[in-house]
Amino acid sequence: MRKMDFNFPQCTIFVWISVLLQTLLLCSTAASLEPYDLLYASGVEAFYRHDYENVVLYMEKALASYTELRQTKVQCRLGCNDQHPFDASFSDLAFFSAVLKRAACLNECMESKVGQQLSVHLVSGDVVQDFSRRVPYNYLQLAYYKLNQLDKASAAAHTFFLANPEHMEMWQNLEHYKLLEGVQESHFQDREAWPHQQAFTSGVKHYDAGDYEKAISFFEEALLEYGNADVECRVLCEGPQKFEEHEYLDYYPSLYKAISDHYTQILICKHECVRDLATRPGRLSPMENYLPLHYDYLQYSYFKVNKIEKALECAWTYLLFHEGDEFITDNIEFYKEALAENNRPQDIRPRQDAERYVRRHQQELKVLLVGSDNLDFVYSEQNYWSATFSREDINRVPSGTAIGVLSSSPSEKRTLASETDAGLREGGPVPYDEVQIVLGSKALNGSQRVLLDGVLSEQECRDLKSAAQTITMAGDGYSGKMSPHTPNEKFEGATVLKALQYGYDGRIPLKSAQLFYEVSEKARRTIESYFMLNSTLYFSYTHLVCRTAIQGQQSHRNDLSHPIHADNCLLDTEAYECWKEPPAYTYRDYSAILYLNGDFDGGEFIFTEMDAKTVTASVKPNCGRMVGFSSGGENPHGVKAVTRGQRCAVAMWFTLDPLFRELERLQADEVMQTLDDEHRMDILNPRDEL
Repeated sequence: MRKMDFNFPQCTIFVWISVLLQTLLLCSTAASLEPYDLLYASGVEAFYRHDYENVVLYMEKALASYTELRQTKVQCRLGCNDQHPFDASFSDLAFFSAVLKRAACLNECMESKVGQQLSVHLVSGDVVQDFSRRVPYNYLQLAYYKLNQLDKASAAAHTFFLANPEHMEMWQNLEHYKLLEGVQESHFQDREAWPHQQAFTSGVKHYDAGDYEKAISFFEEALLEYGNADVECRVLCEGPQKFEEHEYLDYYPSLYKAISDHYTQILICKHECVRDLATRPGRLSPMENYLPLHYDYLQYSYFKVNKIEKALECAWTYLLFHEGDEFITDNIEFYKEALAENNRPQDIRPRQDAERYVRRHQQELKVLLVGSDNLDFVYSEQNYWSATFSREDINRVPSGTAIGVLSSSPSEKRTLASETDAGLREGGPVPYDEVQIVLGSKALNGSQRVLLDGVLSEQECRDLKSAAQTITMAGDGYSGKMSPHTPNEKFEGATVLKALQYGYDGRIPLKSAQLFYEVSEKARRTIESYFMLNSTLYFSYTHLVCRTAIQGQQSHRNDLSHPIHADNCLLDTEAYECWKEPPAYTYRDYSAILYLNGDFDGGEFIFTEMDAKTVTASVKPNCGRMVGFSSGGENPHGVKAVTRGQRCAVAMWFTLDPLFRELERLQADEVMQTLDDEHRMDILNPRDEL
């Protein structure tokens, strides 16, 4: 069995915790709920003792305690708010009386459920962050693996990876689990999945499959769960607040200043629940237009099952979020006509719960803007319901939709693909006679893709590959990591500037270094011309890369040479999203890979669907062959394992934004200019050969 890779922090910070652990636990014996941070510390300590049974015991207890404490806060706050509502008269005494009664109610409620010493449940920021990032599941997956409980190990690994998609070791572990006997696809469950997001995803899948009855069931469930999650999110905002702009000891606010400061923080937190509930684990950006999309999907799904009244209701509800949307407005007119023809009532209005939700959101915004204008804090509204097509994800809106209203059925919306294609072109003339277009986007089953041959001659391939043996360095471009993507291959790379420096020093033939520079420029011009770009394409990064299969490590490989990814966004295979946020190189617009050889086994370049599994096109590398494509979520791609020999290529990333031009490229331009000047001087003033 292959040795699995695990990466955990050093345990020095837990030494003092273990010393204090028993003492603190003794102090909290009166509590009915054990503090989850102490249980977590015990689990980590057991991990470094290789006591995996206790790792499982303490980590599972910690997760259970964390969940129970959260739910207790929700229940107590909601219960006490109901018991002691604010008086409608808004007199000072009535207001503060309700505040004091709520405070007493909360103390009594919390103490009855978690114990009298509430202070033992105050947790450090580091531990809160660990639970937010699902770090306990990282420990659990190894412990379960060591205990041969593979179903639980798979679930723990999957749960952690969803919130940490950049964690390559966990990705490799998951691929390993999939090959183990007894492990089933159903074992890879998200133990922390939010019900509203889970139901929404299921609804989209059934919608895309044309099963509208099931889609309706899941979308309605998603709305119900969203309402529950919204209540929890908002009530959890009613906790301690931090005022980072003030030093604690220097903060002496007046009565109403103290109230306004505290309440403003809470109101912002509540108002931002619309963002939080639309954000997937491990992501910074919310799913765009998330809540309104439920009603968009529903209006068409109800139409497909001939429930026109429901379709009209959901269409009206969508307009609460996007007043005047022309496509939905057209659908509403169609639905009303269809009802009129059958003498059915047309005076249908939006859903009342959605009306209350939008009204509350607008009222909160007004209060926050008043405070922002008159007090010392700044708040600017971000429209998380925006329906603009700013992210390249075909599943963000109902799929397969048309533009106008048909005589027999309402229109759906246009797909994102058709919207983006309107501004994207391809098929322009290639500015080099020797370069042939082999396949375009249609043949490659995607958009903004091209395969070309003849970019390099056989001799040029040999010259560049020979230079690569001298100038490439292991781990180059990836902080010196010998195998940044897989431990089964050796990874080496070099930049254009490094090649020119080696050529200038005479360590490689200068013509080979110049060839590296010139062929990358040839590739840039080819991509710029073929995709018919109206503005200049700049280099973002240029890399000569060789991947070499390590002998004796190729049997039973289940990994990729380079995992499936997109070049300018973070691929989220669960949500079928690609998030344009760090650490992705969001400024990259186009990419190209130019191959130097094909005398190796494996190493095919592949495009996939957003699920990172379904291969849509495969390219076998060969000398002078180049694949080019746009860098967004429409083009997930990767490299199959190199199982024998060495695969060398020039990888290039381009940007339309001059602010993100490659610095080394600018320096390489200066070196090339110097070499050209020297060459011209040699022609004008030939050296004396005597």
